[in-house]
Amino acid sequence: MDLSKINNIKHTSSGNFFLLSGPCAIEGEDMALRIAEKVVNITDKLEIPYVFKGSFKKANRSRIDSFTGIGDEKALKILRKVSETFEIPTVTDIHEISDAQLAAEYVDVLQIPAFLVRQTDLVVAAAETGRAVNLKKGQFMSPESMKHAVTKVTDCNNEQVMVTDRGTMFGYQDLIVDFRGIPTMREFAPTVLDVTHSLQQPNQSSGVTGGRPDMIETIARAGIVNKVDGLFIETHFDPANAKSDGANMLDLAHLEKLLSNLVKIRKTVNEI
Repeated sequence: MDLSKINNIKHTSSGNFFLLSGPCAIEGEDMALRIAEKVVNITDKLEIPYVFKGSFKKANRSRIDSFTGIGDEKALKILRKVSETFEIPTVTDIHEISDAQLAAEYVDVLQIPAFLVRQTDLVVAAAETGRAVNLKKGQFMSPESMKHAVTKVTDCNNEQVMVTDRGTMFGYQDLIVDFRGIPTMREFAPTVLDVTHSLQQPNQSSGVTGGRPDMIETIARAGIVNKVDGLFIETHFDPANAKSDGANMLDLAHLEKLLSNLVKIRKTVNEI
């Protein structure tokens, strides 16, 4: 994958990791623009290549009464407005074959959720749009097995593919990051560490996923030391009242300090 080929991406020659960041879900236009503006200001200051992340719908929910979105095209139009307003690329996840072409009209990167990464027709549909594809490693998959998911994309004559580790199931209600997988997956494609989803605590009896946001910097630092190409960090200015994944999102107020520290670590790693 050539990061510089993603539409409107900046700072690709800085030597920094790239960042996929934003709210878990698009809750409305004002919140999306507010979060994007803050992250753009930070990443421009630190010269971090940045892709705004927001799900246009949430199909994988524990309970039927969980928030799933504000409407597909309404949310996708907000993603387009974010891109046009700040001249940055955007990424969203897709869940059905029909989502691929629809979302590709609005965003620059299509993301395949971890639970769906073995769904060949979905991966192929994303690849055939010509958009960059982010393949999230299944919580149930080995790092080595992601080679086959990458090949499904490249066999469609699309070399714009990355892999994202979002933790591996550890018992019923926890995830663990196996950092041995990072160098393995980097052999197949640029590799991203999904810091916030790796800290989820799924399958809670309440039907609402828990999390450990206090461990965000710990996991992110370890990822940078182990030479991940990018980081995935969901963030919100009010995580406690976010409509999705608030329990593991980073408070937007803490993002600049975190990224500043990580840039310093990355510089040191690059010099070793």
